[in-house]
Amino acid sequence: MPLPSLSRRSFLQTSAAAALAAPAILSAQTQKTELHVAAIGANGMGWSDLSSVGSHAKVKFVGFCDVDSARFDKVDEKFPGVAHFADYREMIDKLGDKIDAVIVSTPDHMHAPAAMYAMNRGKHCYCQKPLTHTVWEARQMRLLADKKQLITQMGNQIHSNLEYRMGTRLLKEGVIGKITAVHSWVGVKGQQYYGGKARPDSAEVPKSLDWNLWIGSAPERPYAPEVYHPFKWRDWQDFGSGALGDFACHILDPVFTALDLTAPKTIQCDHEGFNPELWPGPETVKYVFPGTKYTAGDTLPVTWYDGGRKPPRELAQLPDGKELPGGGSLFIGEGGTMVLPHVGMPQLYPQAKFADFKNPEEKGLSHWHVWVDAVLSNTKTSDGFHYAGPLTETVQLGNIAALHPGKTLEWDVNALKIKNLAEANKLLTKTYRQGFEVEAVS
Repeated sequence: MPLPSLSRRSFLQTSAAAALAAPAILSAQTQKTELHVAAIGANGMGWSDLSSVGSHAKVKFVGFCDVDSARFDKVDEKFPGVAHFADYREMIDKLGDKIDAVIVSTPDHMHAPAAMYAMNRGKHCYCQKPLTHTVWEARQMRLLADKKQLITQMGNQIHSNLEYRMGTRLLKEGVIGKITAVHSWVGVKGQQYYGGKARPDSAEVPKSLDWNLWIGSAPERPYAPEVYHPFKWRDWQDFGSGALGDFACHILDPVFTALDLTAPKTIQCDHEGFNPELWPGPETVKYVFPGTKYTAGDTLPVTWYDGGRKPPRELAQLPDGKELPGGGSLFIGEGGTMVLPHVGMPQLYPQAKFADFKNPEEKGLSHWHVWVDAVLSNTKTSDGFHYAGPLTETVQLGNIAALHPGKTLEWDVNALKIKNLAEANKLLTKTYRQGFEVEAVS
């Protein structure tokens, strides 16, 4: 599949122009008084997303789609009388103009096939994190949202929480000065979800589950219980994105937002080894980004850790007896440090310097209602695919580096290409099973 190039100027101008022009363009459209939503995925984050979107007074569900019909019992109890489907394509085609917007809360490998099928038909889209399973898909999702002038949002709901909004604000206001380095981490590791070593023996598929539709775009394989569905798909490279994909779109989000980061220049990963079909266990991913007005230098190192790895506690200038949280980010500034737990209020150090500091007034928002209100009022979200696409590209580049441990990958964001390792470019995209393809945006 060809990877279209995009000049650096075009990349930056397209994102900036979309951010500035979209509200004006959209405001000319007829504003809606009720939003008709179809949900793809009804369990796990699917249940969380549709429940939260459905709590908005102006939302009406018109369709629920899940490949496992056993998942409909709970949604029917809360939202009775809504049509059921197993295949998102059938739902979107059959309901047509009755759908204004879709929620996509499937395993990672089906985010882009489902979301782009809907977006190509003019549906606004809320899609779970990571936005896509590959770097190439993330670029196509952003381009399609821009082309179709759709109102979009990624489901990294912490983006709208008080804690992250406060941390982002303090960093932008320069409370700890310009930033020299960032360290971000989460306690979980790859292979935490499945925990196995290899593919197990096949078993009979439950009557409620359409296994063919669950596999979707991925290569065919036999069903096995408690291995893929539900939830444990996150470990498998064919379906999920490991600990990095599961958490980095949350934890790196305030890093990107606060510091106006774009695309990394280089990416390097080391880890403790892995099964070829599963994502690796404890790992460290080192990104180097171009500097911004919020950073002290021309470049900014951002280091990701998972599986129990963390930055050295002394970097944070913590007081005696204080430890780093189980997950979060450490921002090292010229005038102090900030620890932003996942999820908790920002902590400023050294303690003596910030003893009298008081946080400004700030409030949290409902991430789901922000999207609904944006669609209803024809305005743009801050976490739309213009932003979430580049963030997801960065996250999935880390996963590519994990499959080439110890090698520093040089990234050309304009050409959508790893410059110094041709074999790694094969991982920017993937082959799709017939009927679930993702087409390049022209």
